Amino acid sequence: MKKHLIVNALVVNEGEIRMMDVLLADGRIAKIDPHISDFSATVIDLNGNYLIPGMIDDQVHFRDPGLTYKADLVTESMAAVAGGVTSFMDMPNTVPNTLTRELLEEKYAAAARNSVANFSFFMGLSSSNWEEALGVNNETVCGLTDDGLYFNDGEILANQPEALEKIFARAETVVALHSEDEGIIRQNYQHYVAQTQGNIPMRLHAKIRSTEACVEATQRVLAIQAKYQNRLHFFHISTGQEAMLFPLATDPKKKRVTSEACVHHLWFEESAYESLGGKIKWNPSIKTEEDRRLLIQALSEGRIDIIASDHAPHTKDEKMGTYDQIKSGAPIVQHTLPILFELANRGELSIEQIVEKTSHRVADIYRMVNRGYIREGYFADLVEVDANSPWQVTPESLHYKCAWSPVEDEIFQAKVKRTFVNGNLLFENDKFVSNAKGMRLLFEKIR
Repeated sequence: MKKHLIVNALVVNEGEIRMMDVLLADGRIAKIDPHISDFSATVIDLNGNYLIPGMIDDQVHFRDPGLTYKADLVTESMAAVAGGVTSFMDMPNTVPNTLTRELLEEKYAAAARNSVANFSFFMGLSSSNWEEALGVNNETVCGLTDDGLYFNDGEILANQPEALEKIFARAETVVALHSEDEGIIRQNYQHYVAQTQGNIPMRLHAKIRSTEACVEATQRVLAIQAKYQNRLHFFHISTGQEAMLFPLATDPKKKRVTSEACVHHLWFEESAYESLGGKIKWNPSIKTEEDRRLLIQALSEGRIDIIASDHAPHTKDEKMGTYDQIKSGAPIVQHTLPILFELANRGELSIEQIVEKTSHRVADIYRMVNRGYIREGYFADLVEVDANSPWQVTPESLHYKCAWSPVEDEIFQAKVKRTFVNGNLLFENDKFVSNAKGMRLLFEKIR
């Protein structure tokens, strides 16, 4: 494997920004020092650009297998790497749903053949497989989830207290949940169907999948977790009220309950439905500007631990039609880091916080082995970001198979210039320069 010597880099790591050189050898970070000399290495001069640990995205829907007409492991892992995401954790709502160990291992084998980013997969939780799911090896599987699935009677786990009791009592790995109250959502939906004679405008998505629905479910799940103290992670917290349910910062490795915010909830607010309509229909819904600001506050305070993309591509046709016809989710993994750096330009987040929430804390929460930090001996998953290189999102710049983006035409100031995965330089100046494949992520065995 080629050795690389990265020089004149503004290294962002563990709350500090320092001008350093970084030597990469055998897929790892071999040395970090203000001045390194190695004549056997290829020198890459960053000229003062940021060098950050690659983003670890703990919530993506790459649609492979079974839904590959809109996304697959090849295209979406390339989109991830082009956006500075070096590792991902994929959801089980593929076709078939990932509900058996055999299907899980098939996905790992496919990723080893096709993914340019590092990878892990969640085991799905349903009423038919929870006994098998609880027995998976938590050193090689990132966690268990119901995200995108239903447990009983069309209900997600957050609405199934008896099932949660059984699972939380025995779970030895992270249980990661989508938390919304389906009963409240159904009542809201029926109310607005009657009010609009069935012609629901997209702006009402935030009223249907309401703050109340999120808070009610999250409080219920927290109350059950308190009995068992299992490791619990909440996906895509979308409301300020929910965010305040979580305590202020503590050591992430000691936390038993963790949570995430998704980039679209930090970037968009409900007035954007008027111009973007179904393009920003996500579950949970994008809510108010106050919610957006409170989520950012909660990230800064350590109440919310990490930032994810919830990349969930659909075709252009699937994002058109009536409210009921438009599918929820959108492609965004390629643009998560540029959006976050734009928030930093606005003074809403710092560069150090971006790195903490997209790399350090993800590695800590999931107990990853040698990932998420710029440390000697760790895997060389690194991203160069030029914070002063304005560029516009165009259809030609997209790597998503679905070939559209909710941030098309946006101009971002920060640009991903290079991405290294396991020491391999994969992406440089808008082009892929290698097709080296990623690795399966490994995790410490800790209950």
